[in-house]
Amino acid sequence: MEIQEFDFLIIGAGPAGLACAQYGARSGLKTVVIEAVAPGGQVIQIADLENYPGVFPVVNGSDFMAGMADQAKTFGAEIVSQEVVSIDKKGSLFVIKTSKSEFHSKAICLATGAIHKNLEVPGEKELTGRGVSYCAVCDGPFFRNKKIVVVGGGDSACSEAIYLNSLSDDVTIIHRRNSFRAQKAVVDKMLSGGVKPVYDSVVKSINGNGRVESVSIENLVSGEISELKCDAVFIFTGMIPKVELVDMLPKDEAGYIKTDENMATLIPGFFAAGDVRSKSFRQIVTAVSDGAIAAHSAYKFIKGE
Repeated sequence: MEIQEFDFLIIGAGPAGLACAQYGARSGLKTVVIEAVAPGGQVIQIADLENYPGVFPVVNGSDFMAGMADQAKTFGAEIVSQEVVSIDKKGSLFVIKTSKSEFHSKAICLATGAIHKNLEVPGEKELTGRGVSYCAVCDGPFFRNKKIVVVGGGDSACSEAIYLNSLSDDVTIIHRRNSFRAQKAVVDKMLSGGVKPVYDSVVKSINGNGRVESVSIENLVSGEISELKCDAVFIFTGMIPKVELVDMLPKDEAGYIKTDENMATLIPGFFAAGDVRSKSFRQIVTAVSDGAIAAHSAYKFIKGE
């Protein structure tokens, strides 16, 4: 198996990984990014990216990430399309194996992100980016004064419903139980603001021709199926951090990797950045910040600082 040597290796080519690669390569580290699919992460699902500071007018998420990848490569970073199967440390070097190659690196950063839990109902995949969204801050403003449906019952769902209610007076939240799991103060604020709850119910399908037009809802008590007209469906049923490769790292109660403010884990030379790490706010801009900090910390680690 071919062995390749690098100073700094990054797993994941979303905004955190590519920012990390740019800053690592620009500081003079021999840097590589390994990505199982194509660069971009969740951002490539965004049709119009309008909330990244300095990027105006709006751009397509795919174009934005393509620019980040080109920028990182311009500074000397390599991007390799392979799937990592194991991470180990032998002496002072990290050993990262893929199905094709073996990489040795002095420092690594995990930037594999997290994936949204899907409803797995008809219409969800087909209408993602066409009214189906998993990010209220990203896409909520496109549905100002429109009919909005929120799915979920935890803190995230209720908090996002409150935000969406600031954009529209017609927000309905659908929850499979007869009470919300979110903190009482959050629920009280949401309901007092006018968000309409639908309890004991699940979404059976998301309907529309090219864009969201309605949802079909099943009442779990009566079995009745009804249809609710809407322009957007925001799904907040949880996130799953992609941490399959790092059982050895401490995680918070939700499964996210614990780091310090320098993005360092408990293993010297092992950093984590972006949505995969434990933090309070997950946005493209915070992922990019994480990546830059991780690269700076890796540089200091490698240089013995």
